[in-house]
Amino acid sequence: MRKPVVGTAIGLGACLLLTTAMTTASATPPTSAAPAAPAAPAASQRIQHPVLVDCLWHQRFRPTNFILACGDGNSVLAGMHWTQWNDNTAVAQGINWVNDCKPYCAKGTFRKYPVTVRLDQPTVWKKHPSVQHFTRMTMTYSGARPAGFTQVMTVPLWN
Repeated sequence: MRKPVVGTAIGLGACLLLTTAMTTASATPPTSAAPAAPAAPAASQRIQHPVLVDCLWHQRFRPTNFILACGDGNSVLAGMHWTQWNDNTAVAQGINWVNDCKPYCAKGTFRKYPVTVRLDQPTVWKKHPSVQHFTRMTMTYSGARPAGFTQVMTVPLWN
């Protein structure tokens, strides 16, 4: 009988803390107004290169890390050092960490493979028509590569 009582007490305590935090936050008097930020330049004046769209539909510009296998995270680009990023192409050096899934993915080992990544074929992003995004990625492995991969792998990117 003690287990339900302890669980209820912990739950009530957590609710009390949350309520207190919310009440305190809403009761805090406003601070003095911050100085207004300078107006952003007009769209025609901004220099905006294409972006890389990630698994959560966020725009990324020169990301250090990027998940390739959105469903399970078993392939990740990491330590990306971008040497080029312009209106047509982006190029980086990094590591592709890939789970070998042996004997199965949950027990697999992540192995690293040096890779050069090239992004190209920018086009209008359907979700944000004012934004261009890269739609193709080419990965070139400089040595060893994941099982089943060729030395050069070209894949479409989501829109």
